[in-house]
Amino acid sequence: MITLERTAQWLFTLTVGLALSACGCETGPTQTLVIAGETFTLEVVSTEETIQLGMGGRESIARDGGMLFVFPEPRWRRFWMKNCLIPLDIMFLDGRGRITAIHQMPAEPLQQETETLAEYEDRLTGYKSVLAAQYAIELEYGRIAELGLKTGQKIEMPLDCLKKRLP
Repeated sequence: MITLERTAQWLFTLTVGLALSACGCETGPTQTLVIAGETFTLEVVSTEETIQLGMGGRESIARDGGMLFVFPEPRWRRFWMKNCLIPLDIMFLDGRGRITAIHQMPAEPLQQETETLAEYEDRLTGYKSVLAAQYAIELEYGRIAELGLKTGQKIEMPLDCLKKRLP
């Protein structure tokens, strides 16, 4: 028998689910974003460990894939291509989703047996956010130019939902 209480619970669950979907909230390891009219499924990274690893060791990236870095607050950021096997594009975004900087990041030679970790890290190129950034998105090399993205443009993201993904 369906009770009024069960019906109310079901309607509440459905309403919350629809509201979360409408704002773009997702709870899994990925976030779907529409960037310049194209849909991307981005792996969300928000812990110190996953941020440090980034795309290191990956041999490929899907044309509609990438990585979305979520930080607790906007501040100056610097990324590098440590242990990255493939070239990448990166865009840094402020706390409102505006692009603060765009870079193409070619793959760099991996650490050599004769290099210390400090020597390896010192020779890696740094890619800066220019202004304070709270988010960064890495895509397949060449995609940002292909999409026609420029600094100052806004990427629509469920900002409140992304902040809830922080540890």
